[in-house]
Amino acid sequence: MEFLSQCFMLFHKGGPVMYLMLLCSFLVVTITVERFIYYRNAATDTSAFIRKLQPLIERQRIGEAIQLCEQLPKAVSQVALQGLLAYQRGSQIENALESAATLTTAKLRQYLNYLSAIVTLSPLLGLLGTVVGMITTFSVLNMKAGQPMAITGGVGEALIATATGLTVAVLSFVVHVYFSHRVDSLITDMESVCATVISFLPAKKAVRRDSHEIA
Repeated sequence: MEFLSQCFMLFHKGGPVMYLMLLCSFLVVTITVERFIYYRNAATDTSAFIRKLQPLIERQRIGEAIQLCEQLPKAVSQVALQGLLAYQRGSQIENALESAATLTTAKLRQYLNYLSAIVTLSPLLGLLGTVVGMITTFSVLNMKAGQPMAITGGVGEALIATATGLTVAVLSFVVHVYFSHRVDSLITDMESVCATVISFLPAKKAVRRDSHEIA
């Protein structure tokens, strides 16, 4: 209980800018929880998925391949699904896969720019709070005769805002780096699935066309 009271006292001494940094901290926590759940639901064992998908494509069992993708609502499977559906319609497979991958990547990177903004904004807010606090501390009206610790104590309180801003920025940066790595891994998985689909579907389609011309 004493720790909470001390934290509240430090927060109050940090000045009004502390409320803005509290809002930034709340945004970081909210984005962290939301993105963690989203990436966990979007990720899958890509190697196992390719091992199931590739034989179906090689045997031209496109219906079963589509059903496999529909039963696995993950990022890589949904991208592969668009390529298979384009193959059934006779559309360009590469364009369908590229469009699906671009849309999925945009969803994966959603909200990460907010984390990047908080990394830059938090230290600036902390610096602003410190500058405002030091202006108040060194004000002639606030200097009291016979109390030399009033100035140094005021500077210490003013630095609370800077320390808080740096703490929020460091946490935001760590979260941003971790999620960026998760996004890169998912994009690599999507590229592997796209390469698998493109490597087999066009070849099979070309064989069909050649055999029809010979007949």
